[in-house]
Amino acid sequence: MSVIAIVVFVVAYVLIASDRVHKTLAALGGAAIVVTLPIISSHDVFYSHETGIDWDVIFLLFGMMVIVGVLRQTGVFEYIAIWAAKRAKGSPLRIMILLVLVMAFGSALLDNVTTVLLVAPVTLLVCERLAINPVPFLMAEVFAANIGGAATLVGDPPNIMIASRAGLTFNDFLIHMAPIVLIVLAVFIALLRPLFGSITAAPENVAEVMSLDEREAIRDRGLLIKCGVVLLLVFTAFIAHPLLHMQPSIVALLGAGVLIVISRLQRSDYLSSVEWDTLLFFAGLFIMVGALVKTGVVNDLARSATALTGGHELLTAGLILGVSAPISGIIDNIPYVATMTPIVAQLVASLPGHVSPGTFWWALALGADFGGNLTAVGASANVVMLGIARRAGTPISFWEFTRKGAIVTVVSVGLSAIYLWLRYFVWN
Repeated sequence: MSVIAIVVFVVAYVLIASDRVHKTLAALGGAAIVVTLPIISSHDVFYSHETGIDWDVIFLLFGMMVIVGVLRQTGVFEYIAIWAAKRAKGSPLRIMILLVLVMAFGSALLDNVTTVLLVAPVTLLVCERLAINPVPFLMAEVFAANIGGAATLVGDPPNIMIASRAGLTFNDFLIHMAPIVLIVLAVFIALLRPLFGSITAAPENVAEVMSLDEREAIRDRGLLIKCGVVLLLVFTAFIAHPLLHMQPSIVALLGAGVLIVISRLQRSDYLSSVEWDTLLFFAGLFIMVGALVKTGVVNDLARSATALTGGHELLTAGLILGVSAPISGIIDNIPYVATMTPIVAQLVASLPGHVSPGTFWWALALGADFGGNLTAVGASANVVMLGIARRAGTPISFWEFTRKGAIVTVVSVGLSAIYLWLRYFVWN
């Protein structure tokens, strides 16, 4: 059965990476096979913490998607983009820097895919008014989204999966991930000009952007205030998790429920941002990985990795980081992390324990999150951004993205390696 589970997973993985078959169809098809054979039972799928669907991940994503669906009705992201362009006085480089900061911050609070969907269309509007090529802006923003999303538990789907498996809290991510994210973000901003060159805009086009009134972008001020209050309470509950003992998924669902009631929006409005395909994709992945866990494949891989590093903790952390970045870049980081979390859990259990077990989870998170910038298919946010660019008539080629993304990834992972070494092995 283990051979069949491996074959099914590898075939599904290849289909997901090749983009020849819709990733949700590939994941659900693989899940259907392992359940039907049966390699894994319905009890394993729905009730087992080790082999089943991780409902905390599914419901946290769903809750945040509903919250964003309500928030986007206010026009606040259009306001921020126009405000940024005007504060930059129409300077393309300054606009890029401000939009990068908006994207990074928004991705940390919401999630990188959602922030891309909200900010990219307004970026296209600003670039159109300035009569400049939007491609450098869109690429810089998606790189920033993947960097900023690494800072928090809810910022990037791989983080949600890692937190659920490892029992990490929102505060854990803020304490351990946010510092390196800020460092990488600062270095990335310094690299913007070398990466994208000098971009100039005609004075008359700058004047047109400066004439925009960002206040007109706000469509419902009352709803914006309600959203602000609910989001503040949601993130306060995330941070207060050690005291409240309430899982982030429950907090997100409660926040979504409150907003649905007080916003009085139509169902189509608040469900418009729910990516059902993504939720089903996660469910299918969890089932296929559960089959690998049940048949002992994951345990065998963990033992092999331990033997390869000889149980040396620094080498193990370096191996996790070094392998995670390129593989996450070549293959979407979501299925990669779904596969790796049980392996890392086994590694943590088998190592001597001289350093904090969290070290290896942070190595996985940093490698997967920053590795997502390597190629156009490395992260879901990349795929979404390229789709937006293509529909806008300014397509970004795979290799154009990869040439820039490889530089950003190498710098990010290099800084992460130094950070892990200093923080957890030198200063521990």
